[in-house]
Amino acid sequence: MAQPKKRFDWKVLLLLPVPLLWGWLDTTGDLQRLENLFLDQRFRFRGNLAAPVKIFYVDVDTRAVQRIGERPWNRARFAEAAQYLYEHGGAKSVGFDFVFSAYGHSELVNKDEATKGNLVMARVARKYPQTILAAQYTRGESATSTAVLRDMPLRRHGFTDREKNAAPELPQYPIMGSTLTASWGTIGLIDHDSELAGDNTPRWAVMFTETATTNFWHLALQLACLELGAPPGSVRRTGDFLEIVAKDGAVLRRIPLTHQQLVEINWFSEWDNQVYNPRSSMADVLIAGEMLKTGNEAEQAQAREYFQRFVGATVLVGPVDPLLQDLASTPFDWDPVPKVGMHGNLIKTIIAEKYLQRTPPWVMWVSVFGLSFVVTGFAVSGGARSLFAKVLALLVLGAFAMVCFYQFSESHLILPMAAPLGAAFSTGFIATLWQLVQEERQKGRIKNMFGTYLAPELVNRMVESESDPQLGGHEEVITAYFSDIQSFSTFSELMPASQLVDLMNEYLTVCTDIVQEEKGTLDKYIGDAVVAIYGAPLPVPDHAYRACVATIRVQKGIEELRKKWRSEGQKWPPIVHYLRARLGLNTGSAIIGNMGSRSRFSYTMMGDNVNLAARMESGAKSLGVYTMITEATKLECEKHGGDKVVFRFLDKIVVKGRTLPVPVYEVIGLRDEVSQATFDCLGLHAQAVACYLRQDWDGALALFGQSAALEPYQPSKAHYIESNPSLIMTERCLYFKKHPPAPNWDGVFTMKEK
Repeated sequence: MAQPKKRFDWKVLLLLPVPLLWGWLDTTGDLQRLENLFLDQRFRFRGNLAAPVKIFYVDVDTRAVQRIGERPWNRARFAEAAQYLYEHGGAKSVGFDFVFSAYGHSELVNKDEATKGNLVMARVARKYPQTILAAQYTRGESATSTAVLRDMPLRRHGFTDREKNAAPELPQYPIMGSTLTASWGTIGLIDHDSELAGDNTPRWAVMFTETATTNFWHLALQLACLELGAPPGSVRRTGDFLEIVAKDGAVLRRIPLTHQQLVEINWFSEWDNQVYNPRSSMADVLIAGEMLKTGNEAEQAQAREYFQRFVGATVLVGPVDPLLQDLASTPFDWDPVPKVGMHGNLIKTIIAEKYLQRTPPWVMWVSVFGLSFVVTGFAVSGGARSLFAKVLALLVLGAFAMVCFYQFSESHLILPMAAPLGAAFSTGFIATLWQLVQEERQKGRIKNMFGTYLAPELVNRMVESESDPQLGGHEEVITAYFSDIQSFSTFSELMPASQLVDLMNEYLTVCTDIVQEEKGTLDKYIGDAVVAIYGAPLPVPDHAYRACVATIRVQKGIEELRKKWRSEGQKWPPIVHYLRARLGLNTGSAIIGNMGSRSRFSYTMMGDNVNLAARMESGAKSLGVYTMITEATKLECEKHGGDKVVFRFLDKIVVKGRTLPVPVYEVIGLRDEVSQATFDCLGLHAQAVACYLRQDWDGALALFGQSAALEPYQPSKAHYIESNPSLIMTERCLYFKKHPPAPNWDGVFTMKEK
């Protein structure tokens, strides 16, 4: 059905606060946890990445704790393990995820033993400068001042004055220290910015802090320097980047910073995977080292074989035992795992240069409004109950999510998901609910508007299909239906008004029910006349076929009424017992819509094709039939009904008020119900018409005479039947025989009356 242009509904702007709210929640960080969930799913979708560097974890697990004793531990055991890893394992570097500070001691521990242990650790730190010792900012008193809390000097919090920044908790002297001639102990921060992360997963590593005396670099950054062949601390800061530089000044790695200080960790794999994260207990390192000191060659060989796994590795020694409470979840691990894995993944991120990339804030806003607009548009475009439109909206959401997942997998780009998806889904959902309310109101309006002249089934179809009635006129191809009672003025003269009303109500009920059962729309009643539309306001593809079937059923319905009225005896005058109606149909383009004044209007049709349908009804009498249609209706009927309906060609006529001839036909009935005698009549009549068009008047008269005897309707004053097509054409042949038409006559007959 043709649709007029729809104006933009400015009420849609009322939904703007929804995406605005989601965008604002994103900027305030209230969606951070949800965004992290989406990010973690992208890590899992991407899967594990191959390690670009050999990293080996030495776990301080339950076995190791049992081996080295209860806390506070003697640092000599850690020094011993590091020495074994260097001298027998060939490790490239060792990083400790423990802060060997003075706060790690207890008054219950023998101070002499503790001092000896620290000296052993100090000798290892001096001998192997590639040993990185942990430092950390803790909420305790500063090592250099009893009045300053050790707050992490984050630049995003305004800690840009290095003179005022506190130092981290450091390894105690003599593990690290300096003299006039030497300094020892390489420090590495192990901090992460948990506040920015928004959850318990270590996501943002603090790459450095600036204090009055020195810069403190992250543990992973120090180990990355060693992995790249540069001394620890070979780092310089240039704006929003850190650069690892070689001794000759060449830039080995350029690390992008967030907030001029942070790097987001790209997690390469889940923790518990020996392929990606090879691990061994510190207890095994100590045992293997002790085995090398025995005189047993078999044990020594076994120990040497064990230490081969550490050759060229960056070794991270960290707490693994759950009782040490240094656990956290990761994007790959929902259950908490050792935090030491954070440093290994950060080293891999730096060496592989696979940095996570965040988009600028405007991308979030564009995504929020763009996705909301598209999804809401699809959600409401097909109506509140359009499954296809809703599926399209969901597919758009799914496509956006897949783009986000794909971009992360291929380029490590983190596109915002929480705010755009939340805004689009909630806006589309609210719009759909809003549309449901509006459509419920519209349904009520449709039922009120069309319920009086549309079949209930058609009204329900209109409501359920969400096809709104088009206010105003629009052009549509329809089949116009007209019917009128023969000699109705005589009925009015012979019957009192009350009886006439009863008769008309009964007659119109039968006609209207049939029209509506065949998907017709009642246009109006004009006295005894019934005017109906087939094909509007809802599309009815086979409207011409249904209209033809309706005429057949109406004529049968009137026959049943005649039988009923005759059975009622004297209740009705004799003319009622033989009431007949003439029907006319035409198919073509017409103006359809609600027409009238602003205060009062009705759904109707108008146009030349509508007038032609009216002429079919009024002209049927001139050709002796009770149902007459145009060739356009016949052809359209046959497209959908095939040969189910039987027609008879009557004539080519020019109706009053028109100049072009129109072939017209009589609707005989449904093929299965037409008698053989009627088919014989139609055959003779067709032959007679052929003679008539050839101006073979005698041949036509002979054949029309034969067909007249077989006509279903025989003239009878008692039955109020005046003529039939064969008799009408007989009279015309006699006229033309006396008054021949021109030699070039085309068989067209001009009607003198409407």
